[in-house]
Amino acid sequence: MTSTDSPSAGLLDGQRKNLALALWAFTISFWAWNLVGPLGVRYAEQMGLSATQKSLLVATPVLVGSVGRIPVGALTDKLGGRVMFTILLIASVPFVLLVAVAGHARSYPLMLLFGFFLGIAGTTFATGIPFVNAWYEQSRRGFATGIFGAGMGGTALSAFFTPRLVKWFGYGMTHVIIAVALLLTAALMWSAARNSPRWQPTTDSVVPKLVAAVKLTITWQMSFLYAVAFGGFVAFSTYLPTYLKDVYDFDLTGAGTRTAGFAIAAVLARPVGGAISDRIGPRPVAAVGFVGAAVLAVVVSFVPPPEVAAGSAFIVLALFLGLGTGAVFAWVGKEAPPARVGAVTGIVGAAGGLGGYFPPLVMGATYNAVDHRYTIGLVLLSVVAVLACAYTLFGIRSRSETPA
Repeated sequence: MTSTDSPSAGLLDGQRKNLALALWAFTISFWAWNLVGPLGVRYAEQMGLSATQKSLLVATPVLVGSVGRIPVGALTDKLGGRVMFTILLIASVPFVLLVAVAGHARSYPLMLLFGFFLGIAGTTFATGIPFVNAWYEQSRRGFATGIFGAGMGGTALSAFFTPRLVKWFGYGMTHVIIAVALLLTAALMWSAARNSPRWQPTTDSVVPKLVAAVKLTITWQMSFLYAVAFGGFVAFSTYLPTYLKDVYDFDLTGAGTRTAGFAIAAVLARPVGGAISDRIGPRPVAAVGFVGAAVLAVVVSFVPPPEVAAGSAFIVLALFLGLGTGAVFAWVGKEAPPARVGAVTGIVGAAGGLGGYFPPLVMGATYNAVDHRYTIGLVLLSVVAVLACAYTLFGIRSRSETPA
């Protein structure tokens, strides 16, 4: 009997260390991915942007960070998480610095171009899930991927600290600090991280591997659910500073602080959603997340007064979205074939990111500048969340529920 076949195989040496390293790398890369959003109000004022231009600028890094997860997930199955984390962290550095160059030049076209490639930093999610998944036995993968997924708290760090770093050290130096953090984290992952002894590199080429993942029903089912749950989180994390400025007239720092609170609530709820899913199954947890998000989106659309009413509504909305994201990837860990986890993760992660790309565009296009409201966009979110809940409950059959 091999060590990975033994009853104690779930307690691999180094699993906690590698989970912590992956969490840190994901957190830093997500901070870099969300560098534009917290400064969106600044860019809009300096460049005289319309609501639509502003929403496009904020949403653009999400695009590559979403679509890029598809090949990154498949490459992780082939090359391993240690190599892919290192490559992606280093590849993000030039674009962090080039965004600063474009900002100094006050060039909207350059901001869109460099912001597009800044999305590389958001693809680390598709590396981390299979990397962590291989370190834990199936019964604890919801917990493990939930802990790793808490690295999306990098958006909270960015929302809170990026405006403050600009104030303390200046705009350009802020980007240098993040670039250095990415390089140091890449060095840490290369020197200290290790792939799980359970992990075996796939011998398939990337394209056939992706084709095989696309053919799996679970890939498309989880893609839809993740597009709603994680997409809702990404949309609010990137666009909330603009929303709070438009609706409540908060300044850049105040809006960033409140956005950080929203992100932290979702981050804390994600591992809880994964852990509960390990115990009772992901279906009921996901359904609760979607119902709660639908109700709170309607509540927020009525523009509750600051601070307690509005703050509470946004925090509870974030908690429900966090539960949903944790449940969806617990579902992926249970249902995806082990050899296809990276490829499935890449596609599902891409769907989640794309789910966060379009809502800011919709919000910008439907913003009521007279009443300072985003009612249409929030009602649409509520409708989509209700549909996701119905599909969760009645549209998905797990492998264990399918007759032999």
